[in-house]
Formats: sequence, C-alpha cells, structure tokens
Amino acid sequence: MGASPSRSKVPEAIGYGGAVASIDADATAIGISVLRRGGNAVDAAVATAAALGVTDPFSNGIGGGGFFVFYEAKTGKIHTIDGRETTPMAATETLFQENGVPIPFAEGMTSGLSVGVPGTPRTWQRALQLWGRKSLNDVMKPAEQLARSGFVVDETFRTQIANNATRFAAFPSTRELYLPGGQPPAVGTTFRNPDMANTYRELADTNLKSLYRGQIGEEIVKTVQQPPKDPASTLKVRPGKLAESDLARYEAPLREPSKTTYRGLDIYSMAPPSSGGTTVGEALNILESTNLSKQSKTDYLHYFLESTRLAFADRNRWVGDPAFSNVPTRELLSQRFADSRACLINPAKALTSPVAPGDPRNPQPCATTGQGVAAEIGSKHTTHLTTADAWGNVVSYTLTIESEGGNGIVVPGRGFLLNNELTDFNFAPLFPGVPDPNLPAAGKRPRSSMAPTIVMRHGKPFFATGSPGGASIITTVAQVITGRVDRGMTLKNAIAEPRASQRNSASAQVEKEFLAQPETAALIARGQGFSSAPAEIGAATGVERLPDGRWIAAAETVRRGGGSAAVVIPARR
Repeated sequence: MGASPSRSKVPEAIGYGGAVASIDADATAIGISVLRRGGNAVDAAVATAAALGVTDPFSNGIGGGGFFVFYEAKTGKIHTIDGRETTPMAATETLFQENGVPIPFAEGMTSGLSVGVPGTPRTWQRALQLWGRKSLNDVMKPAEQLARSGFVVDETFRTQIANNATRFAAFPSTRELYLPGGQPPAVGTTFRNPDMANTYRELADTNLKSLYRGQIGEEIVKTVQQPPKDPASTLKVRPGKLAESDLARYEAPLREPSKTTYRGLDIYSMAPPSSGGTTVGEALNILESTNLSKQSKTDYLHYFLESTRLAFADRNRWVGDPAFSNVPTRELLSQRFADSRACLINPAKALTSPVAPGDPRNPQPCATTGQGVAAEIGSKHTTHLTTADAWGNVVSYTLTIESEGGNGIVVPGRGFLLNNELTDFNFAPLFPGVPDPNLPAAGKRPRSSMAPTIVMRHGKPFFATGSPGGASIITTVAQVITGRVDRGMTLKNAIAEPRASQRNSASAQVEKEFLAQPETAALIARGQGFSSAPAEIGAATGVERLPDGRWIAAAETVRRGGGSAAVVIPARR
C-alpha cells in the first residue's frame, strides 16, 4: 500500500448518513470510511482518534488521555467516559517539589515525573464495548495501515517538531523518529511510523492486555523510571514513579455529564475532574440574564470576557478530582450562584483580576470569598473531534498528551510519545491556608479544561463542539456556543471567529485577528487587557443537525492549517 495522498481540507460539509470533523484530512477520511462500512458515531470517533495518533502525534495518542461525550439516539441519553490519566500510587502532594520548593515547570514537563497512566486506549475499548458496532481491531486497522504506509508531511507537523527539537534530540528514540538526519522531515515528504503500526496491531490483538498488563506496559514503566536520555544531553530529566501495578489498576469510569440550560437549550459536557463542563456552564449562566443577541459586538465581547473571568475565579478555587475532594458541581452550575456573580459585571468597566472566587454553597449577591488567582497557562496542544451517524448518535471527544510533544519521550521501539499530564496539577497550593483541590495524590486525576460539549434542543441534538487549547478550551467552547446561539453565526463561522481567552488574569490571551477588530479599542477603553504576544487559540470542530435530517460538519478555516469536515453523502445546503 502506498503513502496516503495529500488530501485537501474542507472546513464545512453538509449531507446525510453521518459526519466527521477533525483537524486532519486523513483522520476525517478514515472516520467517514468507518461510517460507510456500517459503523456508528462511536466507531468513527475511535477510528478518527487512532488516526490522529498517527498524523497529529504531538497533540494526542495512546500515551495520553481524554474525555468522551456520547449522545445515544435510541435512549436519548448523554453518556460520558472519563479517560483522564491517573497518578502513580507512589505519588504525594509534593510530587513536583524539592526541598519544599516547586521545581521549574519545564523540568516537570520533560520528565518521568509528569507521566500519568494512559487512559486513551481504555477509553476506546470502553466506548466500543458499550455502544460500538465494530471491534477494536476493526476500527484501529485503518490507522495501523496509515502509520505503516505513511502520510504527507504538512507545515504544521514539521513546525511542531521544530518547536521541540531541543527536547526531542535529548532522547535517541524520539530523535530517530522525528529528527532523521538531525532535522524535522521536509514538507511534502512521506512520514512512516512502522513502530506505531506494530504497537497498534499488538494492542488490537491483545485487546489492550499488552498495555495494561503486559509487554507494552512494562516498556512504558521502564521508560518512565529510567528515561532513555542521551548521555551527551545537558537536559535535566527526572525519573518517574509509574509502576506496572498502576497500569493494571486503571479504569475509565462512566460519569454523569455536567448539565446546564442556556436560552432554553440543554448544554451537556464533562463533569469533574474536568473543569470544562462546570466552567463553560457557569459562564453561560452568568450571561443568561443579558440579551447578547441585541447588544453591539463591543458589549457582547465585554460581557463574554467578564463571564469567563468570573467563572475561572471559581474554577481555580473549587474544581478537582471528585474522588479526593467535595467538588460543588451542582452548586457551581446553579443559576442562583451565577446570578450572584453576574451582578459584579459593570457594563462600562472591566473587573480587576485576579477576581476572588464566590461561594457556590452559600451564594450572596456580589459577594466574594478569599483571594483570587489567575488560571495556569496550560497546554495549547490537545485535539478535538466530532462525529455523527445515520441513526442520530453524536460523539464529542477531546483527547491529549498535554504539552506539544507530551513529555518528549517516545517509548523505544513503540513509536508513540508519553504524556506529561500530571503537570496539570498545581505544583504547590494556589490559595495559602486553603485546601487546594488540585494537588497531586496517589491515584488522583489532575484537573482538566477539556470541554467536549453536546447542545440539545427539545431533547434532540442541535450541535456538538469542542476544542484543544489547555485552559483556553473553556473560553473557546463558550465563545462558539454564544456565537452560534446568540449572535446567529453559522457553526463554521462561530468556529472561525477571532478569539480572546480571559481566565482571570490582567491580560487575556488573544489572537492577532482579535486585536485587529475595530471593537478592541473600545474594549481596551473599558479596561480589558490583552496580551502583547498574540497566539493561535484552539482548533475547534463541530457537527450540527439540520431540521431536515442533514448533518453539517464544521472545522477550522485557518487555524492549524485548517481543519477537515466531511459527510457520508454530500448534499447542498
């Protein structure tokens, strides 16, 4: 089989039979092929994710984790799988401290310390067992073939390697795969990963036993405990604490989704340990009492920025792994609490960050408690895919290995990068003297910002969306929802809209296209601060169900080189 041809990317597709939207054309095509062969949205989501592990390996893969949200058409229910990584049982809250002081973030990032138990393979297995029509072997085979035959390198793939060249060069297993001859592969060349193809084959043949209770797992543990660093490298790479028993213990549990209502729509997403559902939901609830559709764009953006500023103040104080602390999920999503926060918004003047959190268990109008902290910067390099099928099922799935390139270490002979997800924990308490819900502990899941979301109207799917982007996932998803629901944009245009991400800091993370808007000067006059170093924020995808039964698949027009949307049977709008 020859290399995959360079497929063109299309940001929007409309038609019947199902839809797939992802950041990569090869992955989207594989998802569509599974639908055409009788697979459902779950089968297509797993096949697309497996392919993204090949073509977008610096953002996701079998070495990482994620959150899977599924609308089941036959029951009308929303299900979620928590595929978040867990800490080794040997971890304590001082995992990232030495002599009582947090280690530098960069040294946590590229280390064995930051590797959590991979949850992505177990997520695939669980989803297929519960709701799929195909076997793990069936849906992984196209990605295995893609890894073996190769795909055409694009600018994004090459740039991501170049961005990490110093880290990657420190590990012979990573260097040999991604820096052949000491350089990233050239755009237009064919990239093959036979080690990954063989790993996929072994995972499928053993139904994951090789990873969670066998040879692949042993090799992961050895890589974590004895990082295979080039002796000539000056990089400081700490060993980790992962054990084979940690892999054997891992489960990807079903959780109740987060739920709130907005403009008469039901918004379902991921509950803790992700902060995505609660923080998007709280921001929307804060906006509920303001008619955004009638406002000027400046006013809309001002209220949007203030809503996420406040929601992040509460996220940072209250959200963590619910198995380890009493997370007030229901209270964070209550309209009463949101209203007590919304009254802090001044339409003429931005709040001063960091705003202190509120008390969701005892909300008082305009009251705050304690001190505020800004959200962490976090990784920008996650991936999100969205699928739908002819039966009306919908999947919204966000998955990651955390930083671009994870912890930088390819498991020798296995072709995949390990995650550095445990850096999502706070290295030390954020609020002095106050219990921190997001410190490391044995077997704990770090707080996430992933927000795979399904929006329901009258009990049926309206649209689904999600995004990569670390903590900016939350603001991106909230912006896409308000753009589609309040501002009357198409899903494609809501995804394409210039972004700013206010996470309770003095300056919002911002894209240059946002700064170029005429409204930005008026926002600055109201006290809104924007970073002087513009970034690219998110690479969202979505699907939408039209009243006549057609699907719209939507992806990025420009970000990450554009996304890839497709349907099974194209039709005109």
